[in-house]
Amino acid sequence: MGQAYGIDLRTRVVEAIEGGLSHRQAAERFCIAVSTAGNWHRLWRKKGSVRPRKQGHPVGSKLDAFEAEILAMVEENKDIALHEIAEQLAGEHGVPAAPSTVWYFFKKRAITFKKRPHTPPNRSAKTY
Repeated sequence: MGQAYGIDLRTRVVEAIEGGLSHRQAAERFCIAVSTAGNWHRLWRKKGSVRPRKQGHPVGSKLDAFEAEILAMVEENKDIALHEIAEQLAGEHGVPAAPSTVWYFFKKRAITFKKRPHTPPNRSAKTY
């Protein structure tokens, strides 16, 4: 993953634009893309800061707000499939979720559902 440009560069670009340079001139002067200069300037006008956002995946899930409902679905029907949970969430709550999103929801909480009990390994099987 790449790293964000430093705040000092961002600040100098915005100050140059505020000082009268166009986005294109500021981008050429600081060797960055024109769109980058424009984005930083818009960010400064909107938020008052040029600090970059946090990179990476968000910590939370869109399903966290529906934890009680999802666990109730599983309690009601122990044999429910991930795609059925996703369909019920979309139908009842209007939350579009892929089965993989539901799987990650359960993985994060260390909830697993086995169809049958775990069997011990075969002692006479060859191991390589």
